[in-house]
Amino acid sequence: MVSSLIAPLALAGVEDSPENAAADQPAAQTFADRLVEAVERKRSQLVVGLDPRLDLLPLELRGEAQHSPEGIADAFSRFCRGIIDAVAPYAVCVKPQLAFFELYGSAGMRALEDVCAHAHDAGLLVIADAKRGDIGSTARAYAGAYLEPRGLHPPLADALTVNPYLGRDALEPFLLACQRHGGGVFVLLKTSNPGSADVQDLTLSDGSPLWHQVALLLQEPAETLVGASGISSLGVVVGATYPRAISEARRLLPRSIILLPGVGAQGATPADVARAFTSGPASALVNVSRSVIFAYRAEEGLDWRDAAGTEAARLRDEIWVVSGW
Repeated sequence: MVSSLIAPLALAGVEDSPENAAADQPAAQTFADRLVEAVERKRSQLVVGLDPRLDLLPLELRGEAQHSPEGIADAFSRFCRGIIDAVAPYAVCVKPQLAFFELYGSAGMRALEDVCAHAHDAGLLVIADAKRGDIGSTARAYAGAYLEPRGLHPPLADALTVNPYLGRDALEPFLLACQRHGGGVFVLLKTSNPGSADVQDLTLSDGSPLWHQVALLLQEPAETLVGASGISSLGVVVGATYPRAISEARRLLPRSIILLPGVGAQGATPADVARAFTSGPASALVNVSRSVIFAYRAEEGLDWRDAAGTEAARLRDEIWVVSGW
């Protein structure tokens, strides 16, 4: 049965357009199934966020950037590719934050494409952290940009973060792209920033917070995107800084992957997220960014790649233990 969140696009005749003619065949393997294989093979639930900042880059890269968009973008590409090589044995995904690349225009976007391709070559899944959310043709364009094949080339990313607060029609194109091409989405549910309470925690007439209603809206499409592994390619983002919300999200969406930012620089620890894994070892992912990619700054003289790899290995082992698997 097709989810009510996905069906309206079919009624609009989207799949009949020429550019989607090849999309009618179902994807060979879902994002969730690819993730489950990676988690079991590496015994890891670690996602490394790629948030390159010029002022925090190693001096050898910062000095070569020459403060031009092209130079900075090249430094970002070299830095992220070096981090990818260092963490590939220990992580299952990387999560490039698109804003840091978009800041430098076309050069930055070329660097993003290089980084995503390098991650795929290293055997890592890519979650594009874009937090996109719009309606109609705009949402379809965003879905096409990140979750659909680009001519003879595969999709830029395996999964995309999306914002549900424009309502169900803002999600439809992303879910349909996942259904066709085997991608995944991570819907913002209860985010790690303190200001999330301003909107997400607003109390509804039944006493529940607003983000609970978003979770209920996702239940049906989450079931539609369940793969052979029993895990859904519709995941949600819940801040590791809110352990109680993690438990509630798991109860409301038992087969969704919970992406957990907030460990490390934002103050949460791996122990805070243990309850997210009750649906299986691949039912949650822990995203760590600054404390891995800038680990070299903790001690003078550390090689930035070695420091990132060492921290990723430590976190991989710690998260696996607290997950209980």
